[in-house]
Amino acid sequence: MIYRIRHSTRYAYGNPVDLAAHLLHLTPRDLPGQRVLSADIMADPPASRFRHGRDHFGNHVTWLFVDAPHAAFEVVGEAVVEVRLPPAPPAAATPAWEEVAALARVGGPRGWQAAEFTFDSPMVPVEPAAGAYAAPSFPPGRPVLEGLLELNSRIRREFAYRSGVTSLSTPVAEVLARREGVCQDFSHLMISALRALGLPARYVSGYIRTRPPPGQVRRRGTDQSHAWVGCWLGPAHGWLDLDPTNGVVVQEEHVIVGWGRDYADVSPVSGIVLGGGEHGLSIAVDLDPVEQGAAAG
Repeated sequence: MIYRIRHSTRYAYGNPVDLAAHLLHLTPRDLPGQRVLSADIMADPPASRFRHGRDHFGNHVTWLFVDAPHAAFEVVGEAVVEVRLPPAPPAAATPAWEEVAALARVGGPRGWQAAEFTFDSPMVPVEPAAGAYAAPSFPPGRPVLEGLLELNSRIRREFAYRSGVTSLSTPVAEVLARREGVCQDFSHLMISALRALGLPARYVSGYIRTRPPPGQVRRRGTDQSHAWVGCWLGPAHGWLDLDPTNGVVVQEEHVIVGWGRDYADVSPVSGIVLGGGEHGLSIAVDLDPVEQGAAAG
């Protein structure tokens, strides 16, 4: 599947901004099963300086600086991406979850890259209550993917998708108590639960196709960025992404921008401004499938 993506973020300021520095995670990653055919970032007012690079996790990052006074700012990321993610391995063929946790705990050549995703992070502390919620899906000796699939489905069934009831700062413990929220909340909850069991889990930011082909189920999400969870299955199988908001394994309906420990590591747009006062924010995301012959147009 090939998608054309347009992600617009616009700020309107109560007072002029004299100087601004923004950090952007808007360019999707090239991965096995995902190929970026084109990508561009545009700003209004134009940036006085752009710098592109990679962050600690290997995500594409753009640093953007505006040194002219401005009352509004808009940044647009556009990309055309081909997605053909491989299928998940047979769940019963994956190792026991305790074995995966032990490999991550030891680190070393077989687990060092996954080990950092077992610890607390600023937005996702390891909550014992979240671990207790996940525990019934992980009885002793159960293959790790069997437990992950069950937990993923339980969150989809037992938590209500409601926008506006939580915010970026809503803690995991409150989401667990409320049993409602949005994709970021459910992803943080699942990550906290898995880390409490010693399993490596990372926050994945990207986009989802919410308008399905005729006759298929509409996915939960918003016209903004989507979020889900990457889970380590051990060195033989590597990482697999699961979407607890929709209860599915991530395949061709999702586009991956990047990953980190939690939302703060891969926020689409963040930064510092001098001036501005109160501000309004509007975000719009369009993700549309395109014909292969028109992908480069």
